[in-house]
Amino acid sequence: MSDNPLITHLYTADPSAHVFNGRIYVYPSHDRETENPTNDNGDQYDMVDYHVFSMDEVDGEVTDHGVALALADVPWASTQLWAPDAASKNGLFYLYFPARDKDGIFRIGVAVGDKPEGPFVAEPNYIAGSYSIDPAVMVDDDDQAYLYFGGIWGGQLQNWQSGKFDPMGEEPTGDTPALLPLVAKLSEDMKSIEGEVAGMQILDENGDVIKASDRDRRFFEAAWVHKRNGVYYFSYSTGDTHFLVYATGSSPTGPFTYQGRIMEPVLGWTTHHSIVAHNGRWFLFHHDSSLSGGANHLRCVKVKEIFYDDEGRILPVASSAVSE
Repeated sequence: MSDNPLITHLYTADPSAHVFNGRIYVYPSHDRETENPTNDNGDQYDMVDYHVFSMDEVDGEVTDHGVALALADVPWASTQLWAPDAASKNGLFYLYFPARDKDGIFRIGVAVGDKPEGPFVAEPNYIAGSYSIDPAVMVDDDDQAYLYFGGIWGGQLQNWQSGKFDPMGEEPTGDTPALLPLVAKLSEDMKSIEGEVAGMQILDENGDVIKASDRDRRFFEAAWVHKRNGVYYFSYSTGDTHFLVYATGSSPTGPFTYQGRIMEPVLGWTTHHSIVAHNGRWFLFHHDSSLSGGANHLRCVKVKEIFYDDEGRILPVASSAVSE
């Protein structure tokens, strides 16, 4: 399998891959050149639209379906269309995305279309009760959909520890439990949260919530859930330590027990991914900055096949380049 970028005419990142109607669809963010400063708030990631890509099979020809949603068409958003995800239910397709609202606070929005490639029409307001970044949606076997989200630093998760937005909020340190990713049930129409937003526990080998000081294992961003043989796999990025890791559990809402690393650091600051099955094989979609020669805000999507051992553990895959 080639390690070349899937898409070379645009800079793309944060790929969420799904199989709809037997075809693989990839929903990435769209990086672009910017003069914004590079900082921990992510001002350099100034995306303004989404393209949808598809292919009949991995390593097959990739089709760019064009702009599926633009910032100008989202009534409540002001800037930064970051990492999206998509889902299908009720014969419709839903694009979930983060953006800053008019007050500069990240929220999660949803747009609806009748085809997996869009175009998508955004709801007039963000999903009530949502905040932070990196939405991921999993529709379980019983047709219940779950929304996962959250990201530290520029993703503002640390600003919500009191239940309200605090611009001075800081990430916990030391032996304090690490910030948790968030999960909520979605309503039947896929446009609102049903019930409460809850923190989703990631436990260590002793059954304790992973500590804030455990930066090689604690959640930072890039939530993703897939299900295999009745087991839920929660995978995520450790952020500033650059690892892609996973935990497993018996419920879509956790708790999840840490299992190990999927991939070592890549070239570029971030690691963001998805995992999807197609024709009996499992694939990891991710990004690095190889197409731009290392510019951390100009990334490219890649794909690797992954394998499981007899006990259901994901075998680590090799990254093509090391983060600086």
